[in-house]
Amino acid sequence: MKTLAVYLVCEPETPALAEAAVEGGADLIELGFPFSDPLAEGPTIRLASERALARGMRTAQCIDCLAEVRRRVDVPLVPMTYAAILEAYGYERFVADTRAAGATSAIVVDLPVEDSHDVPRIQLVAPTSTDERIAACAAATDGWLYLVTLTGTTGARGEVSPALAGLVERTRALTDVPLYAGFGISTPAHAATVAELADGVVVGSRAIQAAEQGTAALRDYVRSLREAIDAVVTPV
Repeated sequence: MKTLAVYLVCEPETPALAEAAVEGGADLIELGFPFSDPLAEGPTIRLASERALARGMRTAQCIDCLAEVRRRVDVPLVPMTYAAILEAYGYERFVADTRAAGATSAIVVDLPVEDSHDVPRIQLVAPTSTDERIAACAAATDGWLYLVTLTGTTGARGEVSPALAGLVERTRALTDVPLYAGFGISTPAHAATVAELADGVVVGSRAIQAAEQGTAALRDYVRSLREAIDAVVTPV
């Protein structure tokens, strides 16, 4: 089975949406803790983050959201945010409070692998990463390695990045940790293509667009991804 990870920004409706995503077949939920300057994010996630902040979703409220999601689902939950959030909240406090609320790990997009070894987190690598950088990130990562399929920001795109296959090949030669790929994956066809290469598929912007139509729309969208991914997995 290939892993399907779905990204949602923390808002009051997110616990119900996360539950719907899991019902649709999501194996892991990433929960975006909104930041005012999300450098890696495209317009969909940026607007969702701005909306969440306008509704009062600060770090404490996001941790409450995480705890409510944990009460509803039993899949891994991964907060995704930026170093400035941890700096303001306190690194050790962030780790302790998110873990107490039910987080499995964390993704801190702009926290270099060399820094803050006391913050267990999933590391990210990109097509521009050197082999030395990939090896360092793989050695430090917490559970799996996030392959950024392209250079640039998040957002739905017309096709899967042609750089992904080469990135997977280089990374597999350096580590045995599971490889999940994200950025620019939006359709069931994209998900199937990525599942043929990587161990997991991460979908963000298009999931948020579906979530804006409600729980049923998100559940149906995630189910379409799940079916496409499962169709390419060869039984052992």
